Order: sequence, then structure tokens, then C-alpha cells
Amino acid sequence: MGRAAERLRRTWQVLMDGAPVEVPEDEPGEVVDPRAIDLVLRVGELLLASGESTERVNEAMLSLAVAYELPRCEVEVTFTSLLVSAHPGNGALPVTASRAIRRRSPAFWRLHALHSLVQQASIGMLDLDEAHKQLREIKTGRGPYPAWLLVVSFALIASSASVLTGGGPLVAATAFFATLLGDRTAAYLARRGVAEFFQIFAAAAIAATAAAIVIAMGNPNRASTIVTGAILALLPGRPLVASIQDGITGDLVSAGARLLEVFFMITALVAGLGVVVYTAVQLKVPVDVSHLPNSPAELLPIPVLAAAAVSVTFAVSLACPRNVLPIAAIGGAVSWIIYVILLANDTFPLLASAIAALAVGTLGDWYARRRHSPSLPYVVPAICPLLPGTLLYRGMVELNTHSPEAGMLSLVGALSVALALGAGVNMGGELVRAFQRVGLGISSRRSRPAARRTRGF
Repeated sequence: MGRAAERLRRTWQVLMDGAPVEVPEDEPGEVVDPRAIDLVLRVGELLLASGESTERVNEAMLSLAVAYELPRCEVEVTFTSLLVSAHPGNGALPVTASRAIRRRSPAFWRLHALHSLVQQASIGMLDLDEAHKQLREIKTGRGPYPAWLLVVSFALIASSASVLTGGGPLVAATAFFATLLGDRTAAYLARRGVAEFFQIFAAAAIAATAAAIVIAMGNPNRASTIVTGAILALLPGRPLVASIQDGITGDLVSAGARLLEVFFMITALVAGLGVVVYTAVQLKVPVDVSHLPNSPAELLPIPVLAAAAVSVTFAVSLACPRNVLPIAAIGGAVSWIIYVILLANDTFPLLASAIAALAVGTLGDWYARRRHSPSLPYVVPAICPLLPGTLLYRGMVELNTHSPEAGMLSLVGALSVALALGAGVNMGGELVRAFQRVGLGISSRRSRPAARRTRGF
């Protein structure tokens, strides 16, 4: 218990003061254990690659460095690289190691496992060998769902979203197969080494092509819900939330990189839609904005259930733990109910989206902190029903039907809604932080020294 208490004290000192623990000057220089640095780097790499925010990755790595007694340790985390440097003191050379993040794939079940590892190590429950063993099991472990279910869940996002915007069973089935074909095409391009921009471009183009075919067959109302559902499945909700979180917490380099990633993903979506819509208009297909779906002003059981289904399928596609799925369903339904109630009371749609995201972010972050778990698996799926798929499609139709000013306004509106969702979710997390003192390591309102640096405290 004495050793565990000392580790807690040192972790508290590092996170509170924002400075590494000092080794007494009369203490001889120590040989830094390379296995400890390797563990810190590998945990940070896996957290960042699995979708965690920069601040949480930095906090986890620093907690491990203190737990395994890396002297005067400094940690630096960016969007694409990690660096750890330990200074033994008394003239001994510093030991520095870095690692590049070359591949990122969302696997939220790993976030839960890695947070548990860090928490156990921080209180002295894992020695170094046990921590390495547990890390290997996490890295090589199987996710909670088979690979085929991850593929199907992505297409089910589009089906649920098409029902959410007014489609029926036939529309849902068409959206499912169009999105599935687009996803498998993107996966094929990925295996061939084609850049992600063109993968998203191809997936969006295939969904828009399916809609154009439906319009040509004389069913324009069905076409709009098909393409809206497919767009919502492709929108980058996870990196959007993480980018705004990084910006709010002061990690501006990572925030800029993540926002640039979101920008290119949305640009690929818009380009894929635009090419197909332009081609359809040139071929005299009657593409028009009059058939676009409108958000319902009343609370009805089917849209609420569809919103819950969007969140659940999105959570499955992100490989969230199974016990998160009921919370995701509740979060999606709650976000949609709040949004519709605000619209019915003449609230501007942008403000309604932000308020709904704020409510979901507050509840999700509070629940995650009570369970000592990462918050992203709880909040990201919950805001997915509010992503602006319809606005993006409207903008591309307007741009290609001789209404460029209206089209640009729709695209700007879509981007504004997306940013409002990300900001609302993260504002909820900040509210929880202001009044809670539980989280990863020793996370609290006082453990972020950078938050006070511009206020003279």
C-alpha cells in the first residue's frame, strides 16, 4: 500500500503542476528501463490509432511514465507522432524515443481496455511485465463483433438514416445495398493502395448514382432519402468530435491536422455527389430540391426508433463494447427528441443541433466518468442522427440546378451544423470536468495547468 500511495502522490503532482517529478540532486543518475519507455509509447500509439483525443493520450502516457518511475519524463503527442524523453540526471544522457502513427482505425473497445490498463498501473496493481503482457493481449485481441457484422452495420446506418428522413422499407433496402456496394468498393480501393480521399469519393458517387437511377425511374422522393442515408453513414463524426476537443484543450497542432482530415473527407463526399448530380442533370434526369426530405416537427415513434438505430449501428461500426450499445441507443433517441422539440418551438436548426449535442455530451461524459471509462464511445454515436446529410445533398443539387448562391449557403450550413455538434459535445464534457474529479488517472478540473496559463493564475 505504501508504494501504491507514493505512485498516486507522484501522479497527482505531475498532473497538477504540469511539470515532471524532480529527482533529488544528490541521487546518482539512473539507467532508464527501455521497457518502460516502450510501454509508454506503445500504449500511446494504440490509444491514438484507436481514435482517442490528444489530451487523453498525453495524460495516459504521463501516468504510465510516473507509475514506472521514468525520471524527469516529458511526453509530446501530435496527430501523427509520439515522443517520450526521460532524463536520469547528474550528467547522464537523456533517453528519448519516438513513434510514428501510420495507421488509424477506430476500435473503441480497445479504448476501454487501455484505460483500464492505465488505471491499474497508476495505482501499482501491474508490474512492468504484467503490463506488457496485458498490452499484447489488447493489441492482438479480437473485437466484440465479427468482421462481417462491422460491414453490415455500416450499411445499416444508411438504412436507419433513410427511415429517419421519411423513407419506407423499400427505401431502406435500397440505401442498404447502395451503401454496402460503396463500402466494398472503397475497401477494394484501399487494398489496392488508393488514397482514402478517392475511396470516399467512390462510395459517395455510388450512393448518388443509385439515387439518380431511382429518380430516372420516377421516384424522386425515395431517391432523396436514399442518398441522405448514405451520406450520413460516410460523414466523419468521430474525427470531427476529436478535432474540436483537441482545439478546445489547447492541442492546436493536432486540432489543425484533424480538422484538415475532416475537411478532406467532406470534400471527397461533396465531390462524389457533385460529379454524379452534374452528370444526371446533363442527362436530363429531373433532379430537383423540391423532393428533399424535411425534418419532422412532431415526435413520432418511427423516427425516434430510427434515430436510436442509427446510433446503435454507428456504435457497432466503431467496434464499441457491447455494453455501450444500450447507452448509444438511448443517447441517439434523446438527441433526436431534444432536437425535434426545439425545432417545434421555432429554434434555429443550428442552435437546436448545438443544444442537443450539449445535452448528450454532458450526460455521456458524466456517465463515462462515473464508470471510469473513455467518453468517446458514449457521445460520438449519440450525435450521429443529427449529422447534416440532407444539407450536403441539398447544396450539391442547388449548385447543379442553377442556384449556386443557395447551394453555397447550404454547404456552409452543413459545415456549421457539423461544427456545432462537435462543439456542443465537447462543451458538455467541459461542464462535467468543472464539477467532477474522477476520470483517467487523476483527471479533474485542476489537472489541466494549460487552462490557467492565459488568466494569470
